Amino acid sequence: MTCCGCVPATVRLKLQWHALSHGFIAILNDTHKSAVDGWLTTCEEAARAGGQELLAWQGRFQTRKKGVSDLVTDADLASQDAIRRIITARFPEHAFVGEERNVESLIPGNDQLTWIVDPLDGTTNYVHGYPNFAVSVAIARGSNVQAGVIFDPLRDQCFVAAAGKGAWCNGSRLKTSDVTDVAEALVAVSLPAHVRRDAADLLDFIEAVQVAQAVRRSGSAALNLAHVASGALDAFWATRIHAWDVAAGVLLIREAGGIVTGRGGGPFDLWNPHFLAAAGPQLHAEMLKVLTEFSPR
Repeated sequence: MTCCGCVPATVRLKLQWHALSHGFIAILNDTHKSAVDGWLTTCEEAARAGGQELLAWQGRFQTRKKGVSDLVTDADLASQDAIRRIITARFPEHAFVGEERNVESLIPGNDQLTWIVDPLDGTTNYVHGYPNFAVSVAIARGSNVQAGVIFDPLRDQCFVAAAGKGAWCNGSRLKTSDVTDVAEALVAVSLPAHVRRDAADLLDFIEAVQVAQAVRRSGSAALNLAHVASGALDAFWATRIHAWDVAAGVLLIREAGGIVTGRGGGPFDLWNPHFLAAAGPQLHAEMLKVLTEFSPR
């Protein structure tokens, strides 16, 4: 056995550096965990504040058109303003991308922290009094979502997820369903505001209706994603969608054990999103066989 005093100086230096580097890494990990916890808390507080605005504006908002069959209301704007106030008060140096009054539209750099917000997902439902809409708030570093929340204000359901920490709803752990057969699957689709008669989206819808147990178009992509994460839905796809519609929901599904890829099975791109989400890899593979071949825009 060699005594400590007999250990060569070079070896002692290596051992000291090894201990210091491990300690430094542990500090970095603790700092990151603390940051993610803070981001998630802010996501939830901001989403709930936006949801309160949506409830307060029910029945007294004005509606305007952003495009063909695409609406915006006073409630959208009030919700986004409430969300942004909370976020910018705590993280003024972070970028902010929201569906309404989107001023930072460039794709962030790899290390850029960006808040991605849909203040009212399901505006048409909201306008018609159809009870299916939500608020979605997420933060991403570059293209990697770190934390996200989808809040359903009508049902007071708050779906939350943080990278590596799982997904939850009102304190209950979320897990995707065990369905592996398309014939037993409840599937959802998001169609764009305007759909041509010969659109590939409609062809996919027709194909899925033939083989799935049922197909739903609910009008809220965020809630569809949350419901895949909770196991209420088994799969969901969309080809024309935006980052603010899906940022929080994609993280929810992955943290709940599901799979999300690009619509054709390739990597999912947050800043050019099209996707196929499923409860697990087997159902995902089966859905790829059902849907038509996909060519990204």
